[in-house]
Amino acid sequence: MFFGLVVIIGAIALTVDQAADFLNPIGLLLVLGGTIAATLISYPLHEIIRVFKVIGVVLVNERLYAERDINELVEVARLKFKGQINQADEKREQIQNPFLRAGMQMVLDQAPSEDITTLLQWRIARMRARERAEAQIFRTMATFAPAFGMLGTLLGLINMLHSLDASEFEAIGHNMALALITTLYGILLSNMLFKPIALKLERRTEQRVALMNMMVEGVMLMQKDRSPAFIRETLNSFLAQSEDELRDREKAKAKSNPYRISPKAKRSSKKS
Repeated sequence: MFFGLVVIIGAIALTVDQAADFLNPIGLLLVLGGTIAATLISYPLHEIIRVFKVIGVVLVNERLYAERDINELVEVARLKFKGQINQADEKREQIQNPFLRAGMQMVLDQAPSEDITTLLQWRIARMRARERAEAQIFRTMATFAPAFGMLGTLLGLINMLHSLDASEFEAIGHNMALALITTLYGILLSNMLFKPIALKLERRTEQRVALMNMMVEGVMLMQKDRSPAFIRETLNSFLAQSEDELRDREKAKAKSNPYRISPKAKRSSKKS
């Protein structure tokens, strides 16, 4: 984000004589205020307040502590494997991840495997739905921002037309600046702020879902009384595969085309 701002400010400074002409508080207030107002109409207030608290996630490289969760899970599984249920329960209370702690609580309480899987998958689905809704709010704001930029352009053009018969061109220049600068603000807010935040949140959700599925796998292996060494190796392999899938997903989407015909299919169609 800082790099993008530097590029834009540098481009403005190198191409114009007075960079201060690109600062228009009225145009920024129109675009940003209109976008926030439309978003408040579209979504409940408590959801928007919660979403703006998540912006801090975008500004930092959030750690998911996968290795810590694996170590804690394996440690509790080792105590359970040895039959030390009381020590395992004490160790479980020290686990920092509430999702993992809840799954292990059900295992130590000897809950059925179906109940454990159902509850944990339900919590994953709820988390995914909530965080996708948060990202969707920013995508909605990215749609509103250029629209209000065009609104500012129309207002500036209307005022400029009313000022054509003026004896001075100062009013015409002011209205023309408002007409053009609001479109610029709308595009910048949409593509430099709102869309990147939405994409970052969606990416974060997919990473968290992959990590939570890994925890479910570990909890179910613990339920089956598998050895701690087997659980560790399985979870490490699961984590590595999930990371590879997340990296390759975008490439696969770009290459996939339902209307594309493979060369083999073309040759077979020619022969037929």
